[in-house]
Amino acid sequence: MKIMQKLSDSNGCIDGEEVRIAFLGDSVTQGCFDIYKTRNGSISTYIDEEHSYSRYVFNILKLLFPSANVKIINASLSGNQAPGGAQRVNCDVILHNPDLTVVCYGLNDCKNKNPKRYAEALREIFTALKEAGSEIIFMTPNMMNTEISKSLKDPDFIKIAEDCAALQNGGEFDTYIDSAKELCLEMGIPVCDCYAIWKELYKNGVCITELLANKINHPTKELHAIFAYELLKTMLKG
Repeated sequence: MKIMQKLSDSNGCIDGEEVRIAFLGDSVTQGCFDIYKTRNGSISTYIDEEHSYSRYVFNILKLLFPSANVKIINASLSGNQAPGGAQRVNCDVILHNPDLTVVCYGLNDCKNKNPKRYAEALREIFTALKEAGSEIIFMTPNMMNTEISKSLKDPDFIKIAEDCAALQNGGEFDTYIDSAKELCLEMGIPVCDCYAIWKELYKNGVCITELLANKINHPTKELHAIFAYELLKTMLKG
């Protein structure tokens, strides 16, 4: 990808040109891990941006290109869906003139059971980014829980876990991922297929639910490393 050449060119240069990478997605991309109940009974998320995969990408790039002027723009929001991303892409992403934008949606969208609207929203996002001159990577998300963890005690959390497991085990989530990948093929958007890695782990007997910090849909800090390394591999493919 062109961004790798720009990183190389700016490495070691005094006052090198800023290399900007934007991330547009939901709570996972934002850096949300566990969930908890607030005093008024609403559900909130624990955010740790330092252990999000966008930060891991930054750390890797600074290791590889120590003098490069890398800037990360994390424009992700907890609970956000692709249509919301389409509404925000201009003011939250394109306004910053990113060289590369990583887009990751699906975890929240699949609850609507409307893959057509999901794909339409992704098309809007990709089109806007292309017209703005940003390179794009679509990254498929992680799997959701496949069973109900015994560590979940709150009835509301158990209900969310039950709904997510039904979408995951029933194939609804697979349909969303497939529709996104088909769109990317049509539009020439590189895909970083992390979902396929999670599926392979599951096929080989790994308990996916225990790899999720909230036992529902937020990967542990350690698993964010998969996203980061796979994104780097996608960037290197050119």
